Amino acid sequence: MSALKTPWLATYEKIGVKITAPANRSLADYLEEHARVRPDAAALHYFSRSWTYGQVNAAANQLANALSDLGVGRGDVVGLHMPNLPQYYLGLVAISKLGAIGSGVSPLLAPPELAHQVADARIKVLMSFEALGPAVSAMNAPDCLQAVVICGARDMLDAPEVALPNLPQLKAVSFNSIFESASKSFETVPVDPQDTFMIQYTGGTTGKPKGAELSHSTLLHNPIQVLALAPEIRVGDEIFVSAFPLFHIAGLCFCLMAFVTGGSYECLPDPRDTDRICDAMKSRPPTRIAAVPALYDMLVANPKFAEVDFSRVEMASSGAAPMTRATQDAVTNIIGRPVMSDIFGMTETGPCHTSNPVVAPKAGSVGLPCAGAKIRIRDVETGLKDMPFGEAGEICSAGPQLMKGYLDLPEESARAVRMIEGERWMFTGDVGYMDEEGYVFLCDRAKDMLVVGGFKVFSVEVEDKLASLPMVASSAIIGTPDTRRPGNDIVNLYVALSPDYRDKAEDSLRTELLAWIRENMAAYKVPKRIVFVDEIPLTPVGKIDKKKLRAAAMESA
Repeated sequence: MSALKTPWLATYEKIGVKITAPANRSLADYLEEHARVRPDAAALHYFSRSWTYGQVNAAANQLANALSDLGVGRGDVVGLHMPNLPQYYLGLVAISKLGAIGSGVSPLLAPPELAHQVADARIKVLMSFEALGPAVSAMNAPDCLQAVVICGARDMLDAPEVALPNLPQLKAVSFNSIFESASKSFETVPVDPQDTFMIQYTGGTTGKPKGAELSHSTLLHNPIQVLALAPEIRVGDEIFVSAFPLFHIAGLCFCLMAFVTGGSYECLPDPRDTDRICDAMKSRPPTRIAAVPALYDMLVANPKFAEVDFSRVEMASSGAAPMTRATQDAVTNIIGRPVMSDIFGMTETGPCHTSNPVVAPKAGSVGLPCAGAKIRIRDVETGLKDMPFGEAGEICSAGPQLMKGYLDLPEESARAVRMIEGERWMFTGDVGYMDEEGYVFLCDRAKDMLVVGGFKVFSVEVEDKLASLPMVASSAIIGTPDTRRPGNDIVNLYVALSPDYRDKAEDSLRTELLAWIRENMAAYKVPKRIVFVDEIPLTPVGKIDKKKLRAAAMESA
């Protein structure tokens, strides 16, 4: 077996990337240090209100005491079931102070899905949002759940009363009722850095969602790994703006990045409210921005985005889905200089394992391994052979960013995380290649890669090329089994048309599109079926919802 090739280390040396060992600190450690050293520095902004680090620490102490009174102690699990609210932010710190474990719970879950996660993670107390009361009430509550704390969108502003759901078998209390009377002093419970801090659930595209156990060390060091490839942080002087949901691993990482660096975090509940996002940035010009490509497109379309002062922005990162060159160019044009950075990862890698350095980006790539991470490309068929530079295979990741494993799923964990040369490697399911400088290029998810006549069709590649056409607002390639050729797929193309083309005849548009594809792509990539839709469905974090499209394609087939 050949030794691991590490070409990125030479590139690190050229661009000044330094690898640091994990600090092995908890979130509570960071927060309490900032409250001691810079108590009056801004920590959190939410609509008209801001909190300093001193105030956030006192509020987190109050919440820790309140949760303790509900029976939460070291090792107990608290579910955070809400959009981006200050209570989520405070909940993360309070959980860390208690030595407890958190679990981000999507507000979009249906009652049976909610019950599954509560039971699977053994959630003892669920902090939920007032508007989600019907879902909580309709859930068949598992025995592990002992109390539900209902949070309101204005709890931290003018503190109105919230409506409590009807939960005959459970204790239901409002956030304000337990928070306001709690003490502002709390003695933090020591934790081992390798203890589980968060149980974050995967998207569940292939079966039920799995809970990835992520340690304090993993989650608090991963932001440092990412920032090592970014312009130097000004400790205590950074403003982080992102509408990534905090229940999603990318949103959690960006929020923790603000905590680790002593920066301030803009809490934005609705990722589709671009007016609100732009107003927040106009009030407090950002230094670091993070969004999915779909949100960048929405921001570019809002005239207010061009009115923001971007003079202090050092990095505008994009993740969760591939960004087209057209979107990147549009954002760069408005910001006024190249600060875009593609970040790539997954829940199981805490989440980031590659980042495109702002000082030395490579077009089309998802960057270099984050500082301290390792990447190797293995053959898709067996996973036993390293692929040469430039040849596609499964992207595998090692380093301090890896999860401990899937909760209570030893066989699934063993399939995903395998030992290679005495080291734990995550087999990501993503297909890509590495060049001779260590930059990684994403081809596709393994499950989204099609096989036509023995040739591989990478849906991301085709979708990216189609984005250059004026008629295409967005597109998605989906494979369905070719019954006449077992082991092969039929290429299905879903297209959402640009506004100027929506009134034109579909037959002529289909003919024009096919002609362009045949001229610009290999014959095996040409779709057998083209479907025009009003819009391409997206997941809550802005990825193309291929699970939904795949189901539609199979039904049509």
